[in-house]
Amino acid sequence: MPESPFSPTCLSGKVALVTGGGSGICYAVTKELLSHGCDTAVILGRRLEFLKSSAASLSKATGKRVLYQACDVRNAESCVAAVKYTLETCGRLDILINGAAGNFLAEAKNLRPKGFKTVMEIDTIGTYNMCHAACEALTKSKGSVINISATLQYGATWYQVHASAAKSAVDSLTRTLALEWGYYGVRVNGIAPGPIADTPGMAKVSLKLEIIHNIF
Repeated sequence: MPESPFSPTCLSGKVALVTGGGSGICYAVTKELLSHGCDTAVILGRRLEFLKSSAASLSKATGKRVLYQACDVRNAESCVAAVKYTLETCGRLDILINGAAGNFLAEAKNLRPKGFKTVMEIDTIGTYNMCHAACEALTKSKGSVINISATLQYGATWYQVHASAAKSAVDSLTRTLALEWGYYGVRVNGIAPGPIADTPGMAKVSLKLEIIHNIF
C-alpha cells in the first residue's frame, strides 16, 4: 500500500468499535485505525472463533490491543452489550465503524421476502442499532461515526435489489444523523467503496456478469 498522508499518531488515545471488523473491508479499516494511533480496537461479528483469530492477526500486525466480542447487529440488545463491553474494558468510545453487511446475488423474482428482509436488517437496522447504542458514549467523547455504504445503489445493479435498497437507506440514515448529531459534536460520515479486486464478492459478481454476457 502507498504511504499514508496522515500522521501515524493522529488517532492517538482513541478507541474504535468496528462491526464486521473480522474480515474484508472492515478488517483493513481496523488495521489502518490502529496504524494511525488508535490505542484499542474492538471488532464485532457473529463468529467468535473467527473474531479471535482476526484479533490476534491485527494485534500482531500493528502491535496494538485488539479485543473482540460476539454481536448480532440485528439485535438491539446485542449492540447495547457490545458498547457496554467497550466502555467497561476501554473506558471510552471515540470511533464507531458500521461495516457489518449481508449480501448475495439473487434475481428479484427469485429472491424470497425473508432474504430481502435479512439484508435490510443487517445493513440498515444493524447500522441504526449500533448508532443508537453508541450515541451517549460518542456524545461524551465528541466522537465519530463512519457508515460503510456502496455504489451499487446509485444506478441499477443486476441481482442486487436487496443490497441496493439497504445501502440507500444507510445513506439516508447517515445524512439525518449527521444533521442531528452534529449539534452534539458527533461527526457522522459515510464512505462508499466500489468493486474491490481479489475479493470473494467481486469474484461472484464477475461470474454473474459473464453468465449474463453469454445469455445476451
